Amino acid sequence: MDVNQYNRIMVLSPISGQFQPEILAEAKAGYLDDSVFNDKAREKIQGLLSGSTPSRDGQSEAYRVMIVAVCNDYHRLMPFLFQRIEDYTELLMPDDLLSGNSILAYTREAMTPENCQSVESIGWLYQFYISEKKDQVFEGLKKNKKITPENIPAATQLFTPHWIVKYLVENSLGRLWMLNNPNSKVNEQMEYYIKPVEEENDFLKINSPEELKVCDPACGSGHMLTYAYDLLYAIYLDANYDPIDIPELILTKNLYGIEIDERAAELAAFALSMKAIKGNPTDDSNNRRRFFRKPIKPNICRLEKVSIAEEALQEYIEFAGHDLFTPDVIKTLSEFEEADNFGSLIQPTLKNPEKLLAILEAKVAQVDLFLKIRMNLC
Repeated sequence: MDVNQYNRIMVLSPISGQFQPEILAEAKAGYLDDSVFNDKAREKIQGLLSGSTPSRDGQSEAYRVMIVAVCNDYHRLMPFLFQRIEDYTELLMPDDLLSGNSILAYTREAMTPENCQSVESIGWLYQFYISEKKDQVFEGLKKNKKITPENIPAATQLFTPHWIVKYLVENSLGRLWMLNNPNSKVNEQMEYYIKPVEEENDFLKINSPEELKVCDPACGSGHMLTYAYDLLYAIYLDANYDPIDIPELILTKNLYGIEIDERAAELAAFALSMKAIKGNPTDDSNNRRRFFRKPIKPNICRLEKVSIAEEALQEYIEFAGHDLFTPDVIKTLSEFEEADNFGSLIQPTLKNPEKLLAILEAKVAQVDLFLKIRMNLC
């Protein structure tokens, strides 16, 4: 985000010719962004930098406070990735963040501007991050140790080469668009697209790009989805949409991902958020302002196991009505008790849950309204 200038002030990187992160240099010059630092953090940073607050290393401690404040600010924008850092979690941060041997220095060295141009580098980093655990899992297999649900992500992570991603997306998403729009110029941008030899008549009819749905049921860190984003962007332009509106349309209407690995799901959502911030390459600043003003949460679903206590379920059935909880509904609930193990292999018995969910949501809303009225009367 620093390298691509998505941050208003670089958090980890120095400006050209300097060694300290820009945010620290700005703080030493007396500037602290009011939208990021509250009064308590501001007072603490100023005290550490001025020396009025005793510390063995005032600069490093002040910088730690800044990192915490920035992460908490990003929690508002990307809660799926940035958790709020409380006092006890702050203790887990390394003390040495400013020296040439710190983890941040090594990160800046590895994440060159060239490596940061493509969000696919996030997937490569994650694959490297879990490679040691992956080796341990496969070593255990040689000793007849079963792969447990928590180790499935490490054992199954595979970064698909970019040419394969392009081939798959262009001959599915791209093909559908071309079948519906044979005069489109989008095919000129699809390197691996194979034009049908014979005319096809049996295909899904769509009237606009907003009707296109792309779901990756094992999305990993989002490689397939990020390229689908690029192709969808070209499709929207081909349909004469305003570039300002395209990023939000793609993330809210077109792209969906499912994953069992919590970290991979977070990174997939982050990669799509970076695509949205970049938006129209000719107007990065406007895209950034729109995203920071109105964050968009990508449609990435991390499957977790669902365990419902029998007593609690029976109480809920009494509340909602026995007629709604058919055998298919009850069976579907039990099928997700191993969601973190089977993931997208699960084929729910209940095929069309939309109507049931709408009824249940209406019932819950009625109860909430009733309780509010009772509380107001009291």
